[in-house]
This record gives sequence, C-alpha cells and structure tokens, in this order.
Amino acid sequence: MDYIIIAIPALIGLYMSWNIGANDVANSMADAVGSRAISVKQAVIAAGICEFAGAVLVGAHVTDTVRKGIVDPALLAAMPGMQPGEASALMVIGMTAALLCAAFWLNFSSCFGMPVSTTHSIVGAIAGFGIVAAGWQSVNWGKMSQIVASWFISPLAGGLMAFILFKYISKAILGQNQPARAAKKHIPLIVFLLMSVVCLATIYKGMKHVIGDITWLTDANSFYLSIAIALVSAIFAKFLVSHKLKDKNALPIAKQLELVEKMFVPLVVTSSCAVAFAHGANDVANAVGPFAAVIHILHTGSIEMKVGVPAWILCLGGIGIVLGLATYGYKVMHTVGTKITEITPSRGVAADIAATATVLICSRLSLPVSTTHTLVGAILGIGLARGLNGIDKRTTQKIFGSWLITVPAAAILSIILFLVGRYFLLKPIMGIIVCTAAGQ
Repeated sequence: MDYIIIAIPALIGLYMSWNIGANDVANSMADAVGSRAISVKQAVIAAGICEFAGAVLVGAHVTDTVRKGIVDPALLAAMPGMQPGEASALMVIGMTAALLCAAFWLNFSSCFGMPVSTTHSIVGAIAGFGIVAAGWQSVNWGKMSQIVASWFISPLAGGLMAFILFKYISKAILGQNQPARAAKKHIPLIVFLLMSVVCLATIYKGMKHVIGDITWLTDANSFYLSIAIALVSAIFAKFLVSHKLKDKNALPIAKQLELVEKMFVPLVVTSSCAVAFAHGANDVANAVGPFAAVIHILHTGSIEMKVGVPAWILCLGGIGIVLGLATYGYKVMHTVGTKITEITPSRGVAADIAATATVLICSRLSLPVSTTHTLVGAILGIGLARGLNGIDKRTTQKIFGSWLITVPAAAILSIILFLVGRYFLLKPIMGIIVCTAAGQ
C-alpha cells in the first residue's frame, strides 16, 4: 500500500512538471519564436536542454515543505485532538491535492493558451487545503498580500523597462536614416547590457542553490565577472556587426532594417535560453517540493519545514518540464509570442532584457514578482511603445483575467480534493505513517 501511496504523488508531480513545461517554460521562448528568430522545434530543443540542466544540475536539493511559507505545518501538528500520525497524514493528502489542483489549473490555462504563474497556482492550492485543515489562521496572509501585490508590480515594472529600452532602440537605430551605421555604434552597447543582466541572472537566479558551495563567487566577484564577460561580448559584437554591415549604408532603408534585425537574432535566442535555465533551476521546486515533502513524511513519519530532494526527484521534474514544453508548449508560445503584439528580434531583445533585469532586481530586493507576469508585462511595454494600437486589447484582457482568478481557482479546487482525500484516505495513510514511525 505504501508504494501505491508514493506512486500516486510521483505521477501527480510528473503531471505538474509537464504542465510547468507547457505553460511557464513556453513563456521563456515566446520572444524567440514570436520574432521568428528560431522555429518552435528549435525552441523546444534549446529550452529543453537549458531547463533540464537548470533543474537537475543546480535545482534546489533542499526545498521548503510548503512553497513560499504560505502554511506553517507546525500549526497543523499543534492542533488539539490530533491522533498519532494524523497531522502527517493530512499533510500528505493536502500536498498531493495541492499538486493535482495546481496542475489541473495550469493544464486548463494551457488549453486556452493563457500564460499563468505556476508559483501562484501552487501557492493558491496550498492555501486552500491549509484553510480547511488548520483554519484561516494557518495561512500566512502577509505572504499572500505580497503575492497579490506582485500581480501589479511584475507587469508594471517589466513593461516600463521594456518601453524605455525599445524606445531607445527605435530612436537610436531603427529610426535613423542609416540604420546600418547606427547599429554598428549601438548594438555593442545593447550586447553589453544584455550579457551583464544574463550573467547576473544566471548566477543569482539560476545558480542560487549552489552559490554557497562556490566560496569565491561573492557578490562583488559575481558583479566583476559579469561585467568582464559582458565587455568581451560587446567587443566581439563590435567586430562582428561591423563586418556583417560593412558597406551596407547605401542600401535602401528597408533592406538595412532587415539586416539590422538579423543582428538581434542571436541576442534574443541567448536571452531566452538564459531565462529557461534560471526557470528550470527555480520553478522545478513548484513540482518537486510538495512531492519531496510527501516522500519525506512517508519515510520518516515527521513533518519538517525543509526537506531534502533526492536527485531522482529532480530528474523526474526536469523530464516532466521538457515533455510538457515539447508536447503542449506551442499554445502559450503562440499567445505570448504573436497575439499580444507583433514581435521582431529587436523587440524580443528589449522584452527579455527588461524581464530578466526586473526579476533580478526585485529578487535582490526581496520583492515578490512572477517571471510570467513580468515577461508578459515587458511584451506589453514594447507594444505600447508603438502606441495603444500596438497591442491586442482582447488578448490582454483575457490574460489579466486568468491572472486574477488563478489563486482563488486553485484554492477552491484544492479544498474540494482535500476534503475528498481526507474522507477516503486519512485512515490508511495514518496507518502507514504510524507503522513507519514505530519501525524507526
């Protein structure tokens, strides 16, 4: 019976990972695909490699029992009248229900091509079962208010930065009488900015779980290393762009613009891959965190705030993410990459720099932001830089609507499934946990 109890959340964790790949990961490659810098097939391969590497190589080997500290397991264990093993059994049922509900909501959203936050989905689901299991006081409403605030902080910050960046690119390069000449001067600066942001994001977001093991990678050294890599990249870009656009100043402006946009292609691909790597390292915990908590409880019979994540669980999460992207990610890619606004390589670069920088800065300031919301906000920003008619208002309204109902929808689903699971599975799981605790 205990193997069945483990197998069920394992399958649900895989299903959750699949949905993360289908929804969240598709966001990271939407700019590259929407700008036609790479094909959907190439995006799947590139993002698959980056996501799996991020999830397995530098993913969290220790994770929170309950994601983002929304519910304190200690309050559940301290409730009066609890029988031996009951609190642990309720946690197993609750975390399994939360995983399944978050996965359902992501799947439903992906069916309609709506990009929603994976973190908000799992947080809403956990809050739902926490309310039923231990009461309203068990939920950290301060954390929940921060998440609600992120609905506004993320898209506004990303959109504002993308708006400014694309205005600069438009005025300095695309709007000039000789775009090819202007590109030789300004693209190296853009490469420097892009590589600085990408390197810092890779270190602080993608590698944050292993930074402690790399003693020399201090804040100052990380900054100097990123600046050095960015400087070398900018110098290389200077020579490459000068060579590619040599003697192109006399061509018609339309042809010059076409050649200039090609210079942005490797930049939008590089930034998208960096976003995918950082995403795999961090958001795989949304799938494997609750599953790791279930495995730990069943093996030890105890509830802890942080638990270890075995390598095979990280691999399971990484495989699920790649499969989700490969089989169903095209729907969200299509919405984010083509339906909000028209994206070109230069616009995609502006959006990616803005989204990555916003998430990095807010993370360092301990402000809660959603990568999904930030990237969509950045794409809206480059659309608005072309005027109000530059964005599809109907698609934007649908996306905002899906964001607003993500947490309550996941919470309601979780409450229903938790009640069903508690009714049918509480006694059997309590028996397994009591036997496990007695055998230790």
